[in-house]
Amino acid sequence: ELDHFQNEIHFKNISFSFGEKKVINRVDLKIKRGNKVAIVGESGSGKTTLINLLNRFYDVESGEILIDGINIKKISKQSLRNSIGLVTQEPILFNDTVNNNISLGREKHNFDEIISAAKISNAHDFILKLKEKYNTNIGDSGGKLSGGQKQRISIARAFYKNPDIYIFDDCLSAVDSITERKIIKNLNKLSSKTTSIIVSHRILSLVKCDNILVFDDGKIIEEGTHSELLKNKGFYFKIYTNQSHK
Repeated sequence: ELDHFQNEIHFKNISFSFGEKKVINRVDLKIKRGNKVAIVGESGSGKTTLINLLNRFYDVESGEILIDGINIKKISKQSLRNSIGLVTQEPILFNDTVNNNISLGREKHNFDEIISAAKISNAHDFILKLKEKYNTNIGDSGGKLSGGQKQRISIARAFYKNPDIYIFDDCLSAVDSITERKIIKNLNKLSSKTTSIIVSHRILSLVKCDNILVFDDGKIIEEGTHSELLKNKGFYFKIYTNQSHK
């Protein structure tokens, strides 16, 4: 059982394929507890697959993923996933109230903590404008909400869970850039013990992350801080320059 993540996640020389296509190719990566790590790259570069391997939606073909030195295949899936707050690109919501969607997965509900999570995800203001506020039913798959509102509810759920590890898998593309920056800023304000992995196509909000990984064709082709990567004038520099001039 994984009670608490203490030290380090190590993707140890891992590879994974879909059929004959190698999606992750001999990736070796260490993420220290408390680090805020960004993963950027074009579609199909392997970013989401890496996250899915950490969550054990798939298992690696070679190499191993270690948490605090323990192969995650030896850790129960329930305790592994209890330690992770995952927000996916497509929001997963249910035909229930805002309140119950945010608190999903926790046995005891604390309304003050639900409100706090909604504020951190920049959802509180729009929730107060709903007919029954937090008791408003959002419909099948959140059909009564806009795309950005759905995503903010999903993000609030992750914050309410208060896990050791946050994973935002390209989930901020549905929200406007101002909201995105607020959410990232709030994520960075969390405890120094909280680890965050943020997968994104948009990199302008990720410049303050401790480490930025650039994926291409299943490999890490660049790694470093924002300033270090800009100095390299490589792939990251091209993406950043292109996005900052739009």
